[in-house]
Amino acid sequence: MRPTILAIESSCDETSASVISNGKVLNNIIASQNVHHKYGGVVPELASRAHQRQITDVVDEAMRTANKRPADLDAIAFTRGPGLMGALLVGGSFAKGMAWATGVPLIAVDHMQAHILAHFIESPAPSFPFLCLTVSGGHTQLVVVKDYLDMDVIGETQDDAVGEAFDKAAKIVGLPYPGGPLIDRYAEGGDPNRFRFPDSDMPGLDFSFSGVKTAFLYFIRDAVKADADFVQANLADICASLQSSLVNMLMNRLVRAARQTGIREVALAGGVSANSALRAAVREQGQREGWNCYIPKPEFCTDNAAMIAMAAHFKFLQGEFAPEDIAPVPNLHFAD
Repeated sequence: MRPTILAIESSCDETSASVISNGKVLNNIIASQNVHHKYGGVVPELASRAHQRQITDVVDEAMRTANKRPADLDAIAFTRGPGLMGALLVGGSFAKGMAWATGVPLIAVDHMQAHILAHFIESPAPSFPFLCLTVSGGHTQLVVVKDYLDMDVIGETQDDAVGEAFDKAAKIVGLPYPGGPLIDRYAEGGDPNRFRFPDSDMPGLDFSFSGVKTAFLYFIRDAVKADADFVQANLADICASLQSSLVNMLMNRLVRAARQTGIREVALAGGVSANSALRAAVREQGQREGWNCYIPKPEFCTDNAAMIAMAAHFKFLQGEFAPEDIAPVPNLHFAD
């Protein structure tokens, strides 16, 4: 059976819905939340309220543009976690209510697995097994993907995620939220070798970004004490240098993992994989190492329901349905 599934994503500050049919994603409707910009980060309560306001319209648009009626659906999927508890509750409750009303099963999706399965939305897709560097605001992981729903985490951050490091660094130099994309933009005109920041080299394949974040804070603090205009005068070089340091930390572990596992199918996923320097570094390293590299379009890297739909498609084929009383898990891990 090639099912038709409505998928809902509401893990953080994007309200999104997508319809997949016969294994093909038909649309990817996303409503963003601008309310968080003035606070310098996502405010969980405001995110939940915005999801409540937007979710009906987003789902209606997804169904309309896919030319589908509720009676056409074979299942309804939603993000179970990880994410913000209130935000997850909005999407999960909506999905449960609609599944009950239409009499179709529920499918609960792991947000991080969905980021990886975004590679199957469009061709070319990686062959199994492949190695995936998954990078986002909340997670940094190296994952060996043995099959669509069979994945092993072989390395992950032990403190902050790389996306958080980007956003906190941006805040330190006065850039608005979300700061990661702005660092990428300013870095285009900067010298990545102008300033140096430390690499917190963890044992094995794990990451740590708290050290470089603290070093960056002290560097800016001391430089501004000596010259109040330092940041404004050197912003491009600061952004380029910080970005280069973070990308190098990611690439060092990715190369190490590829060599240890012998896997040459290498993929990049998650919101931070939209970063232009990281995308270029993976492609350039791939040429040197003989990798086959896969990076989704930017629209499938950030939080979106198309990736939830793709994951739900494979779970439907495996008969992995969720009970009606399933609860969201903000700190959901692959093993849960």
